[in-house]
Amino acid sequence: MKKPQDSKTPASKPPESGQCGSVVDRRLGLDRRLLAGETSSTNLERRRGPGRRLSDFVRDAEEGQTSPEQFMFLMAIDTFKRVNGKSFPSWTDVLEIVRKLGYRKTMRTELNLGGRVEDWLERADAPAAVTKPKSWEEEDRDAA
Repeated sequence: MKKPQDSKTPASKPPESGQCGSVVDRRLGLDRRLLAGETSSTNLERRRGPGRRLSDFVRDAEEGQTSPEQFMFLMAIDTFKRVNGKSFPSWTDVLEIVRKLGYRKTMRTELNLGGRVEDWLERADAPAAVTKPKSWEEEDRDAA
């Protein structure tokens, strides 16, 4: 026979904060991002904490002062959307636009992606390689 439970004692022990799957009461002032432990920096973090300021590049763009590089990118994206009737280009579309603007992978990455991808370099004059070569188009016509 089970011992009757005291009404002042909780039926089950609540999980300790920081445990996987636990719920953190935000009213306690605990920051759930800090409970998970320090993650390695990727160089992509946009959250600003004490002592972290926006770079001039980001701050100026957020205030509407775009650099010529940013303006050209925005115009290229806008033109792509208008010409292709797409309100939301895919990431592949964005990469295609970036490549057609002339950007190439000529330097080592400044990002820490945790070893999930292998870094590579290419020549500055490498082709964009985002469209089929004419020889492929001829093969497609011959196959049809």
